[in-house]
Amino acid sequence: VQLQASGGGLVQAGGSLRLSCKVSGIIFKLNGLDWFRQAPGKQRELVAKITSGFGTNYADSVKGRFTISRDNVKSTVFLQMNNLGPEDTAVYYCHLFLQRHYWGRGTQVTVSS
Repeated sequence: VQLQASGGGLVQAGGSLRLSCKVSGIIFKLNGLDWFRQAPGKQRELVAKITSGFGTNYADSVKGRFTISRDNVKSTVFLQMNNLGPEDTAVYYCHLFLQRHYWGRGTQVTVSS
């Protein structure tokens, strides 16, 4: 199983970024996936999750700004992040639990004020 995240970068406050996570080695459409993030000095936290049935949940801190989605044809999960603020600066990880935890490498998101 491999999770390859991309799309991070440096953006000004109020800007947008779209993260992607390409997943291989599983029957993608049968599995839910998540995005986590970890800011310096803080614990890793759940940002958003999407089920195999396209149900979604978000952390309160990102509701209304972030949107998680999936493309079962491309085996890819996305995180659209709008109205970014400095508090969103973190390394973002895509995550899958399938008998064990699988993590992507992480992609850095830096939001300047």
